[in-house]
Amino acid sequence: MKKYVDQGKNDTRSGYGDAMTLLGRTHPNVVALCADLVGSLKIQDFIDENPERFFQIGIAEANMMGIAAGLTIGGKIPFTGTFANFSTGRVYDQIRQSIAYSGKNVKICASHAGVTLGEDGATHQILEDIGMMKMLPGMTVINPCDYNQTKAATLAIADYFGPVYLRFGRPKVANFTPVDLKFEIGKALMLSEGNDVTIIATGHLVWEALKAAENLEGQGISAEVINIHTIKPLDAAAVLKSVKKTGCVVTAEEHNYLGGLGESIARVLATRHPTPQEFVATQDTFGESGTPEQLMEKYGLNNKAIEKAVLKVLKRK
Repeated sequence: MKKYVDQGKNDTRSGYGDAMTLLGRTHPNVVALCADLVGSLKIQDFIDENPERFFQIGIAEANMMGIAAGLTIGGKIPFTGTFANFSTGRVYDQIRQSIAYSGKNVKICASHAGVTLGEDGATHQILEDIGMMKMLPGMTVINPCDYNQTKAATLAIADYFGPVYLRFGRPKVANFTPVDLKFEIGKALMLSEGNDVTIIATGHLVWEALKAAENLEGQGISAEVINIHTIKPLDAAAVLKSVKKTGCVVTAEEHNYLGGLGESIARVLATRHPTPQEFVATQDTFGESGTPEQLMEKYGLNNKAIEKAVLKVLKRK
């Protein structure tokens, strides 16, 4: 299998922040809104260089979404920033009515998603946001895997017209994708080819999938690894091409198995090519306080859990 090297751990939220600095220099219509979390969203450089294009809304996330929708009418490209829980659960009505239903060109940028938010606990660790956002008609849903890909995705959505939900995280994780790799919305990335099983992962679980595939190779199992960074629109063609070759699939995500990437894959397979599938995801539960590593271990969101799922699905072929 193809080997990937950790270029140095970094947080995906910094990929967002660094991309916003670049957009401030190249896209005069890009504006940033934040709900009192400038430091957490890493956008201070954007603010310093473009103070007239930044709006500090405070702890009023619903207002932030409405203001962002209004700014699009004047041709602005608003990027809203707060924690994923507050970017979706707290403001779902405003997103549905003012952004999605109205087709507004708002980029909803959500940091601190999933259990890797860590010690802040269950009230802040949203595990339902992908499902909530992908069910909105016209909403594009993107969940990049590392710093480089988050930076590239942020740059790409500025040139894409329509509402976007961009999900990223808090902890420093492996940064392994090429720095110059073009981000194509809706186009899956084949990371490693294999013949025995397909592993489809998104976000922080992509690196774990690669580690699992490497370990499985030592057991004589050839795993194909696909990075689905765009959950909606889903690259169904890439999914079908792979599973028709391998005959089984494991999906991996830092999200509830209800409503997430795994269910999107299952829908494609159920309607077009029924295939044995196992899900690595949280099992209809809330999170809790702990370090990211402790929580990923407890909730079965790591390479060991992916390996276990692969061994299970292989028996179902």
